[in-house]
Amino acid sequence: MTAAPLVQLSALTKVYGGHGGILARRTPEVRAVDAVSLDIPRGETVGLVGESGSGKSTTGRVLLQLEPPTSGHVRYEGQELTGLSRHELKPYRRKMQVIFQDPYSALSPRMKVGDFVAEPLIVHGVVTSRAERRDKVEALFSQVGLSADFMGRYPHEFSGGQRQRINIARAIALGPDFIVADEPITALDVSIQAQIVNLFKDLQEALGITYLFIAHDLSMVRFLCHRVAVMLRGRIVELAPTETLFEDPKHPYTRALLSAIPIPDPDIERGRRHIGYDHPAQAQDARLTEVDPGHWVLQ
Repeated sequence: MTAAPLVQLSALTKVYGGHGGILARRTPEVRAVDAVSLDIPRGETVGLVGESGSGKSTTGRVLLQLEPPTSGHVRYEGQELTGLSRHELKPYRRKMQVIFQDPYSALSPRMKVGDFVAEPLIVHGVVTSRAERRDKVEALFSQVGLSADFMGRYPHEFSGGQRQRINIARAIALGPDFIVADEPITALDVSIQAQIVNLFKDLQEALGITYLFIAHDLSMVRFLCHRVAVMLRGRIVELAPTETLFEDPKHPYTRALLSAIPIPDPDIERGRRHIGYDHPAQAQDARLTEVDPGHWVLQ
């Protein structure tokens, strides 16, 4: 018997604009997320890829209830989250965390990084004394590869990779089961990106964390993710196990994305044919169809 997914999105839709009134001018309607359905099993890393503006980050924010959906459902361990009040969502805030793209703007420049990591522990009443708080933060710093000596410093004293490690320490502070990593390596130097991706992998093995990994870098997605969902204009157009998708992509947009991955060999790169894609309008009744076991394509 297949276990129920940890996170389940059903026909999730987020529409911006389209409102107006007696004096207000009606704005164009934008369907940032368009009827997205996705299951994320416990312990897996699901990659969400696509070009800028495809709806990836909005999907992550709506999933976490940082923005309300226009319609559709988000379920966590079978519990419906859409429509819950801020108070009712608080227990789920401990279980579901987010890591943002910019490691600097996510940090408070006026707060020592040790206090920044400790803040959720205090808010949720996890620690009751100053000594217990310090011990917990020291353990978190060690877990993400940082020295406890850094706890009294401010964000501007750290490199981009170190800042992102601090954000990760805060994200895992409450022992979450699920983390949305929203392009967490995009703003980092290439030499640091692999270190952070390896950290994600190590934390998953040690803590059993489930990830939704939103990214542009398809090589990192291939290394880290168990399955990959490809988004285009607010819709998932292909979903498959990682190696299946990379070796045998079915949707034309997926093939175009993969053809754009550079190969570090100038002779091979010169001879490659890059595939274009001109974004035809999707039919309103288009549905994901299972073309092979576990391999779904919008048709």
